[in-house]
Parts: sequence; C-alpha cells; structure tokens
Amino acid sequence: MSTIFSQIVEGEIPARVVYEDETTLAFLDANPLAPGHTLVIPKDEYERLNDVPEDVATDLYETIHRMVPAVEEAVDADATTVAFNNGEAAGQEVPHVHCHIVPRFEGDGGGPIHAVAGERPDLDDDELDDIADDIESRA
Repeated sequence: MSTIFSQIVEGEIPARVVYEDETTLAFLDANPLAPGHTLVIPKDEYERLNDVPEDVATDLYETIHRMVPAVEEAVDADATTVAFNNGEAAGQEVPHVHCHIVPRFEGDGGGPIHAVAGERPDLDDDELDDIADDIESRA
C-alpha cells in the first residue's frame, strides 16, 4: 500500500514541508481548514494509531509538541485544535496515521472537539462504570 502521504515522504508528490527528521514529517495540509493547518505523520505507513510502534509514537508526539507552538506563532493563532481521526468511521480519509494541527482564531466559527460526534449518548453511572472498568482492564 502506498498512500498519498508515503508518496510525499518519497518525494513523488510535492508538499510544503515545514519539518522533517528521521522518523516524522510535517507539512501544510493541501486542503486547509485554517491558515497554517499542518499535518504531522510518521514516515512509515501505519493505518491506525493502534498500529504505531511505541518508539515511533514517541517520535510522533515529540514532533507534534515542537510543531504546535511553531504553527501558532507563524500564523498568530489564538489556539490550536490538535486531533487524529483514527479509522474510517472517525473520518480518516487517508489510511496513514496523521495528526492535524489546526490553528484557531477568536470568533472563527469552529466548535470544540465535542461538536464532532453528533448526538451525545445518555449514559447512567452504572454504564459509565462498566465502560471505565472495561477500558482499564484492556490498557
């Protein structure tokens, strides 16, 4: 499988690369939601976050940590939304792990991350306890 992001890593498709190291690459999104919208990817292809080896995940987070203030400062953003779409049902369009750093501006009309999921479930305390226990047992 060779995604569009792998083609960017290989130099087959041009991109506005803003950072690169041995394992990660950051570049401007070709269809930005805001000026400075940046994607951070591992150079190797992993479809979902669950597939990323721990050492690569560490490198990926270090690059995100470096890029967030750089992006905010470059476009004078008030804040950023930093997010992964992890799987097709979550809106992931390219099957190659990628983090969105989306600059946010006062009054930009964008909502909080809670606005992406649609209708919220109505869960009672027992259901929440069961879900928490199940997650904890798998972590």
